[in-house]
Amino acid sequence: MSGTLIDYLNEYGDRTLWEYPMNDVDSLALCQLSYLKFDGMVPDVWANKPFVTLRDIALHGDYERVFADSRYVKDNKALFKAMVTGKRFGGIKLNCHINLIELEQESQFSAVTFLLEDGNIYIAYRGTDETIVGWKEDFNMVLLSPVPGQALSVKYLNMVMGKINRPFYIGGHSKGGNLAVYASMYCIPQVQDRIRKIYTMDGPGFRTEILKSDRYKKIADRIVKILPQSSMVGMIFENDSNYQVVESKTFGLAQHNSFKWKVKDGDFCRVDDLYQSRKFLNQTFNEWLLSLEEEQIRTFVDTLYNVVSASSAESLIEFTEDWIKSMNSIITALKEVDDQTKNILRAVIKSLFDLTRQKVKEEITLKPRKPKKRNKKEGDHR
Repeated sequence: MSGTLIDYLNEYGDRTLWEYPMNDVDSLALCQLSYLKFDGMVPDVWANKPFVTLRDIALHGDYERVFADSRYVKDNKALFKAMVTGKRFGGIKLNCHINLIELEQESQFSAVTFLLEDGNIYIAYRGTDETIVGWKEDFNMVLLSPVPGQALSVKYLNMVMGKINRPFYIGGHSKGGNLAVYASMYCIPQVQDRIRKIYTMDGPGFRTEILKSDRYKKIADRIVKILPQSSMVGMIFENDSNYQVVESKTFGLAQHNSFKWKVKDGDFCRVDDLYQSRKFLNQTFNEWLLSLEEEQIRTFVDTLYNVVSASSAESLIEFTEDWIKSMNSIITALKEVDDQTKNILRAVIKSLFDLTRQKVKEEITLKPRKPKKRNKKEGDHR
């Protein structure tokens, strides 16, 4: 019977990394661990202080604060407990933490460096947190690259691995996966040469011009991209089949939650490909995005952000907690959108519907027709 990431950590927690070398599921555990709020508990990237262990954090007087993200408190607590109590990750060390939220630059960036007990280094970039500015940066990142978070990911990697001279792994979930790939592309050669693997766990891709660049080609064979069967986030600008697909215990967009990905016998439960219906929707969405002009993209993203921000909520959690208040703010904000912006929004949305209709027609035309069954009537003899 299949389990989840937490089940894997409980089952394999007493097997050291020497006995059972790091695998893709371990990488996901470290990417998820980077979501915890380590501010004030793990030395920051500028501090030049020694590494701390997970056990040090567990004994910290303000320990409960690491679970401040109320979206996944239960899962994060189970993750931390399973890692800190086992031999596999109980002695893991952390350092070079950074957590920046720049409202003016519309950037949310966080990363942490792990020293594993087998001597390997793992750099993990946090995915989108609950902040509204982090949500907007997700849109900007895939549509208007580069963004501040991507630039910071390169600086962070060069800075940390400039101090630590050894091979390393790098990865992230969601936006963190995109940052891991971007940093690996643009870091200095002395750092790039030491990369073992680059993990992007359902992380969005890149525009065509980046994928065709020499920088991307230099690292392409070290990228491990893992997606759930109904992936949407990870399929943004993904135009080839160079990814691995795993089963999930949930459905639809909820599969982005990697705590629900299925694990069995020490590995992910893998399948051949995404659901066909999801592949069709993703292809249509990507074609639509690539058809938009930069002005349309900026207007679309800025308007969405302004409308959500009009609720005065500081986080998406707060935004969704009071739907009546939030919806009233949205309606008011939309009334104040000027005519030019409204026209651009209408054109952008219309183009999506037009493209979708066209793609559906093409699918129907290409799909072979099944022969009609002949109804046998009375008096019909052979």
